[in-house]
Amino acid sequence: MIKGLRSLSTLLTPKVNSKEWIHGSVRDLRGLLPSGGGQCVACLSPDAHFGLCAPCRQDLPANRWHCRCCALPLAFAGDQTLCGQCLQDLPPFSRVIAPWRYRFPVDSMIQRYKYNGQRVFARPLIHDFTDHLVSILDASPEHRPDLLVASPMHPARRRKRGFNQAADIAEQISKRSGIPWTTDLVTRNRRTRPQRGLNREERQANLRGIYRVASTPPSSIAIVDDVVTTGATARSLTEALLAAGAADVQVWALARTPG
Repeated sequence: MIKGLRSLSTLLTPKVNSKEWIHGSVRDLRGLLPSGGGQCVACLSPDAHFGLCAPCRQDLPANRWHCRCCALPLAFAGDQTLCGQCLQDLPPFSRVIAPWRYRFPVDSMIQRYKYNGQRVFARPLIHDFTDHLVSILDASPEHRPDLLVASPMHPARRRKRGFNQAADIAEQISKRSGIPWTTDLVTRNRRTRPQRGLNREERQANLRGIYRVASTPPSSIAIVDDVVTTGATARSLTEALLAAGAADVQVWALARTPG
């Protein structure tokens, strides 16, 4: 059971060639291997499946009740209801799929991956997310998009971070689903302030007109990202894709913030 994310042994500093260092390194490597076994990143149980043991996986905050359009978590049962914001201003995208709420431990796992480059924390989320999407597409093949578009990152920010987390997620979904993915269709034409700490109106203003679509997109697209917060990024990117010729745009993300 999750009681707080434990530090990985790779963050500690035991003496090189000591028994502690050797055993810790073996455990870390095992956890990064593509097989299903390994150590739980949350409680360090040796009985993990793709990075999480069964009790910790059950403790992840599922986004069961949510707005049918933007996936905003709701306080009452149902997934066919529109939230107040979507009733006032319906987004241009057709729906958001986000299986978890952005709260502990999912928020900490994504932050360690996104800002510290610790991919081991993203592995179980991306694996389970892909399983979830494949199940949805098997049940409703009419919702299968023609292309996955990783949410673009400005080149300078990508160089600083070292990777684009949306591209990592899109690549794994593509491998499992067979849907092609790209980072080249849409680019950011200027740098913006970081979205963290901005309210909904500030986020929308920050992103206005920043996306350029390089060529005519296919009819059906799924934007892939790590987190949907206010929906400002998804809205701005969707508007650019629709203006360029897309007919339907979905948003696929690991998690949705509570509001």
